[in-house]
Amino acid sequence: MRISKKVDSPTKLTLTITADVDDLKPVHAHTLRHFTKSVKVPGFRAGHAPAAMVEKHVNQQVFLDEFMEHALNDLYGKTIDAEKLRTAGPPNVNLKKFVPYTELEFEAEVEIIGEVKIANYKALKRQIPKTVVTAKDIEDVLKTLQDRSAERREVKVAVRPGDEVIIDFAGHDAGGKPVVNANGKDYPLVIGSSSFIPGFEENLVGMKTGDKKEFSLSFPADYAVADMQGQKISFKTTVKKVSELVSQNIDDKFAATVGPFATLSDLKDDIKKQLLAERQQQAERDFQNQLIADLANKSNIDVPDGLVDSQVLSMEEDEKKNLAFKGVTWQEHLKDEGITDKEHRDRHRDQAFQRVKGGLMLSEIAERENIEVSPAELDARIMLLKSQYGDSEMQAQLSSPEGRRDIAGRIMTEKTVATLVEYATNK
Repeated sequence: MRISKKVDSPTKLTLTITADVDDLKPVHAHTLRHFTKSVKVPGFRAGHAPAAMVEKHVNQQVFLDEFMEHALNDLYGKTIDAEKLRTAGPPNVNLKKFVPYTELEFEAEVEIIGEVKIANYKALKRQIPKTVVTAKDIEDVLKTLQDRSAERREVKVAVRPGDEVIIDFAGHDAGGKPVVNANGKDYPLVIGSSSFIPGFEENLVGMKTGDKKEFSLSFPADYAVADMQGQKISFKTTVKKVSELVSQNIDDKFAATVGPFATLSDLKDDIKKQLLAERQQQAERDFQNQLIADLANKSNIDVPDGLVDSQVLSMEEDEKKNLAFKGVTWQEHLKDEGITDKEHRDRHRDQAFQRVKGGLMLSEIAERENIEVSPAELDARIMLLKSQYGDSEMQAQLSSPEGRRDIAGRIMTEKTVATLVEYATNK
């Protein structure tokens, strides 16, 4: 077998692979064995006819098609191994020459993972920031618990600050078209909670049960959803119920209604403990993400376009699932944002590139550090996940080869990130 390479770019190669009769003989024999048990030869029991006789009685086109498929896969695989290439997807094959069973030449255009130059990850030194919980933080949680446990007494008076209202609302743009995620049915809202954009709750003050009102508001310039920033929306609202909130005093008796706490002091201690744990976990996640981002920015990796394309599609599928959960179709989402499929994908391409780059970097570090996932580790994680998901479909997915590979990859990533954190935090 002869191999020649043409470098098209740092992440693309064209391989020309030429095989002679000696290379093709094993492929021919393998293909023939596949037909031995299924082809009927007069005078012989199934599976007992000589190979030469089987070949004469087999459908020649079917035999040739299977031979070609096996030959291309076998020769391409051997080439990848011989050249020690890390491919990023299936090849684009172009047949150049074929003399049945004696000579074969084809080109394989393939994307590869290019040069990977990782920055000195052992030299990145920093510490995970410590988190604190203030007295105000604890008081805020207590106030939230107090609001949640408040008795709701329906009233027939006008809405006042501090009341809870049950409303229907629907937002429309200047053209009268519904705005995604700007509507709700039987929505509970406490006036003064600042749950909605500025001005919304204030417009409900003074309304009574059964009242309808339409008003326009502009979304804040720093609103979390970029496409909504500064957008003017007209809201149609209906107040369906008004309740005053009668709150308990925050004392030992209140603590006992919240949980197994003998005193208010016990409740405060528990709140502090929970807040510290949550904030420390978030601090550690932020630390890890920043560590990976900093290392990726200092590393040079030739990222194949195909991997970025696949990541973009994966991110898009996740977004579609989230939208479907909210009852929004993909076309409605694109129309609301005023963009095409391609524009949406282009918008997320940079983020997809960074994810792929980070993944390739972690994979390279795992190899350098000889990080592995043992069968016992994998089985233990799958058992843990199965205990969390009871439906049979998820159970089967976790046990499938694809599921096991995905879980093993996650464990490998976790162990690699833990290694980076250890290097960074050890003085």
